[in-house]
Amino acid sequence: MYAKFFGLRQEPFSIAPDPRYLFMSERHREALAHLLYGLRGGGGFVLLTGEIGAGKTTVCRCFLEQIPKRCNVAYIFNPKLTVIELLRTVCEEFRIPLDAERPRGESVKEYLDPINEFLLKTHAVGQNNVLIIDEAQNLSPEVLEQLRLLTNLETSERKLLQIILIGQPELRDMLARPELEQLAQRVIARYHLKALSESETVQYIRHRLGVAGLSGMVPFDRAARKRIHELSRGVPRRINLLCDRSLLGAYAEGRSRVNREMVDHASAEVFGEAERPLAAAVSGINRKPVYAAAAGLLVGALLFGVVSWVRDGGAGKTAAAAAASAVPAKAAIAATVASQPATAASAVKPAATLTLDGLRSETQALRELAAAWKTPLAETDPCSTAARQQLQCFKSDDGGLAMLRALDRPGVLTVYDDAGKPVYVLLMSLAADSATLRGAGGATQTVLLSALAKSWRGEFATLWRTPPAYIGRVPVGQNGPVVDWVAQQVARAQGEALPTTPGTLDAALQERIANFQLAHGLKPDGRVGPITLMHLNRVAGVDEPRLLTTVASN
Repeated sequence: MYAKFFGLRQEPFSIAPDPRYLFMSERHREALAHLLYGLRGGGGFVLLTGEIGAGKTTVCRCFLEQIPKRCNVAYIFNPKLTVIELLRTVCEEFRIPLDAERPRGESVKEYLDPINEFLLKTHAVGQNNVLIIDEAQNLSPEVLEQLRLLTNLETSERKLLQIILIGQPELRDMLARPELEQLAQRVIARYHLKALSESETVQYIRHRLGVAGLSGMVPFDRAARKRIHELSRGVPRRINLLCDRSLLGAYAEGRSRVNREMVDHASAEVFGEAERPLAAAVSGINRKPVYAAAAGLLVGALLFGVVSWVRDGGAGKTAAAAAASAVPAKAAIAATVASQPATAASAVKPAATLTLDGLRSETQALRELAAAWKTPLAETDPCSTAARQQLQCFKSDDGGLAMLRALDRPGVLTVYDDAGKPVYVLLMSLAADSATLRGAGGATQTVLLSALAKSWRGEFATLWRTPPAYIGRVPVGQNGPVVDWVAQQVARAQGEALPTTPGTLDAALQERIANFQLAHGLKPDGRVGPITLMHLNRVAGVDEPRLLTTVASN
């Protein structure tokens, strides 16, 4: 109901598992890495636990997307089963044929024999098998023991069934019981997914608003964001519920920003009076519930706004762009472009209108940008000059804010004046709701993103430093210094030992590159393109300039 009021295409805090809103914090990436490690660990149990709403399902969805094609997956999401029911469900999920004419009794052996036969046959043709059980804290000790027995089938190299248990914290307590010690000893990887930190909570809120189409100021002030983290305890599902109700309350009152008081009252409605802040109770604040206050507006919205809301809310970013926008944004403002992040001494209030005089040619803008890389470029063809100095130009016609935040480097924006003619400004820093630009004569201006959006269509150019012997393309099957460098940086990013022998861009390396891309919010295609190389540069510690940091004024 409030989407159009805040300039959004759709409501951003639904608790439905929409893949466009995927947000992978550092903790979620670590959890995913543990699952992937367990998949390569030769069988046994992998354990993923976390609080309700912490994002375990999100991690599991990412994991399922990365499972190799030659891997059979059985997924059980309702584990309140008896031993016989569990085995029957395993057969159904793995599509193990059972003799339809043979009556099934209560014998475990009637199901174990077909399961064992299936595991042996699939292993013989090079296939792996993974059984994923969600909400595993609901498993009975008898069922857990039967699962342990399922992992007994093995070859001299590995067990034939990998079992992944996903559940709430009490699952860890269950496995600590003496009677389940044998199962606990077979856990080859375990990870407890903790809640988001305060900074990650803010990143999460900004990410979801960005995916929903926000181009202006974040509608939660600083105190409200802090309070949301306190009340939600950093649990994504609670964050969604609290933000959604807070925005509805602001909409009902006709306010464009949510403050701490609104968050407190939203919390009382969403989580109940038991969690109502003490300060509000003591002060005797008596306020109508948000939904009651919004009743009249809801009727109007149903009659007037729903059709346009549905029409405008139909479009959304791709999953890759949404993931990219999750990268933490640096705050923004500085007087000059520098090769290292800096912090402005004082806060500057962003302007509501872009009045900066831009540079009249992209060539001139690129030459000024090159000063940050400490590399002079030619006046006529700067990109060709850059290529001879281990630099490359990168240009995008529709990069958008998500790409700018992900690349985190100064660049050239193409903006359009009142006559529709293109002019060029240098992006020096990018905050949550503002950007600092430099134009002709070295003049700078900090403007609201909503003001920038009126004249900028997403066209963006920047520079990046290339790896050794890079010639502009890394095809599949190639080997040499570039591939070796890529393999080393991917290994470093994943905490693995660096390869010591020359490599080839084969299927195995492509899979590892795709894992790296997914962890950094990129399209996991396994290709070695400029954006992937720019992210690998950061892992390698390559000396490249970054967007500057500032203290932004609310």
